[in-house]
Amino acid sequence: MNRNAKWIKPAADMGDAAPTFSKTFHVQGTIEKATLLITALGVYDAYLNGSRVGKFILAPGWTMYHKRLQYQEYDVTSLLSSENHLEVTVGKGWYHGRIPARFAPEYKNPLLESPCGIIAQLEIVYAGGRTETIYSDESWQFRESQVRFSDIYDGEITDATFRPDYEGKVRIFEGPYETLIPQQGEEIREQELITAARIFQTPKGETILDFGQNLTGYVVTTVTAASGEVIDLSFAEVLDTDGNFYTENYRSSKSRYHYICTDGMQTYKPRFTFWGFRYVRINAFPGGIEKACTDNFTAIVVHSDMKRTGYLSCSDPLLNRLFHNIIWGQKDNFLDVPTDCPQRDERLGWTGDAQVFIRTACLNYDCEKFFTKWLADMSAEQHEDGCVGHIIPGSANSHNASAAWGDAAAICPWEIYMAYGNPAILEQQFESMCKWVDYITLHTTTPGLWTGGTHFGDWLGLDAPSGSYKGSSRDDFIASAFYARSTELVINAGKVLGKDVTTYEELYANIIHAFRETFPVYTTQTECTLAVHFRLADDLQKAADQLANMVEEAGVQLRTGFVGTPYLLHALSDYGHADLAYSLLLRREYPSWLYPVTKDATTIWEHWDGIMENGDFWSPDMNSFNHYAYGAVADWVYSNAAGIKPMEEAPGYAKAVIAPIPDARLDWLKATLETRHGLICSEWRRQGDLWRYDIITPVESDVIIAGRTHHVDAGKYCFYAKLT
Repeated sequence: MNRNAKWIKPAADMGDAAPTFSKTFHVQGTIEKATLLITALGVYDAYLNGSRVGKFILAPGWTMYHKRLQYQEYDVTSLLSSENHLEVTVGKGWYHGRIPARFAPEYKNPLLESPCGIIAQLEIVYAGGRTETIYSDESWQFRESQVRFSDIYDGEITDATFRPDYEGKVRIFEGPYETLIPQQGEEIREQELITAARIFQTPKGETILDFGQNLTGYVVTTVTAASGEVIDLSFAEVLDTDGNFYTENYRSSKSRYHYICTDGMQTYKPRFTFWGFRYVRINAFPGGIEKACTDNFTAIVVHSDMKRTGYLSCSDPLLNRLFHNIIWGQKDNFLDVPTDCPQRDERLGWTGDAQVFIRTACLNYDCEKFFTKWLADMSAEQHEDGCVGHIIPGSANSHNASAAWGDAAAICPWEIYMAYGNPAILEQQFESMCKWVDYITLHTTTPGLWTGGTHFGDWLGLDAPSGSYKGSSRDDFIASAFYARSTELVINAGKVLGKDVTTYEELYANIIHAFRETFPVYTTQTECTLAVHFRLADDLQKAADQLANMVEEAGVQLRTGFVGTPYLLHALSDYGHADLAYSLLLRREYPSWLYPVTKDATTIWEHWDGIMENGDFWSPDMNSFNHYAYGAVADWVYSNAAGIKPMEEAPGYAKAVIAPIPDARLDWLKATLETRHGLICSEWRRQGDLWRYDIITPVESDVIIAGRTHHVDAGKYCFYAKLT
């Protein structure tokens, strides 16, 4: 962005209204190329001669604004004519709204006090090589827009009858230049349309639209109305036990959708906000609520523009529904940052959720670009002493670190590398990875372990003491286990990059020794799981057997939370207990992955019993029905049930290991994965008294069937083994 482009703002206070900036200009000559570079302090959309510029929704996205503000580059050649009018409207977004109000004063005040400004330059190249650049400057105009209010949490109010009584010149101000960076992440885009499945009346007499799917996005309404008539909607994820509209779990998020109509046929959709919802209550409608029908409304799904790469299917309809719900949980929460949930007054990039799900995320979708941008924000927000906060972006106010949350600094870059084989992510994040491990080393109260501090523990563990959100696993145990894991990954990354990691190798050896000396006994399923999966136990088979016994003694039930659940099935199946892992996966009663499916879930829940067996809710204050973390179980289905893994020495599936594990409770299971090297497919099905395995691999692979290894080249293969 050229410094001839100036940051401009309204010359008058707009209040809650979104300002519109405009520039009218003339061009003369044959245009070969025209490029608009633009960003805003807020979220913007731009229109050139009445046509929308680009497909980026909520541009410029959410970054650590104090250090990183993305600008976008659009090809607008086809939109230009001789006489031109450019308009840019700016909403509060993540920059000015209620989200930054959560930060500490030294961070939130500069955001909240800064204007909803923009900076732009339009570069025009004419035939023959002549160039012209139009910059944002004092010649631009501003006015109030019809968007009277917008906020990520609280929704949007638009008045189509509003006509500004004032339009004036903008003012130049000292906005950020040094923090401007080219677009790094995926664009947020409108992805698909969903029509309402039904419209119905609740016992309270409310008129409700059911879109049949919990989703993230907004509603577009088409209606014929008289000037001044109103469309007013409210949003919900679920109905209560009596079948009435339920919004208590949205907490303070107002989630307004209020549109004042003009005369005639018109279509409205919000511009600067989004909702998480399945159900929509119609509070007001032109001609009366009874006039509303499903044809008036369409839901638009919005998320980062990622390519789908992985697919799972099997003979069990409930399990297929779980796979469906996992995909939707990812789509709904991968909106520029990996949010925990899309509906309530949160929608934040929690590091713990991201690190437990990242492997599954990279199987379902191509997430390399998405996470590269988010991890760059993590590096930017990391404290000088290496502390990584709980939320990215937005944790710069917090100097607290929790095990399994801050460990995203080491785990996420390594998982991206293993998924795509590109060491660039390790180059970008290696300093951050080291700083994180160094932070633990400097702040622990016990050398060789991570003791002291405040941690989330095994968050929402089912073995939690009464009244606690934390499971019964020991904080020091979990913290020390992740200390070992992060140190191991720093060593791995350093070796890939050719770094000297001798110091970390010595540290890792000390951690393993101290861990085994301090924690010879495991008291919970999560402790067993971590000791096995991170290879910390002195006798891995014995620890896995203990885990299996614990699961069986609990009635073949998991008792784990956010920390233990993602690794639980791996720890079992890797040491001879695949049948028990399948029992947990296929269990339908609470607690289980399939229990929410039996309760009509269309996404993954925050709690195993968000809706309890009697129909009551877990709680009103922390009960999201669109939380993706427990969907990490799909990783086990891809890599163990279907058996698709990259060889450790060949990340990115340059070489593959395909070792499927069938189970007689399923007739068939199939997984496909589009890798950087081509499509891998692993399918098994019952055929008489045999298992038939159909394998497609684009690379040299080890195919392991019934314990026997077959070294194969790229191609299609069929194997048989006896049904056991």
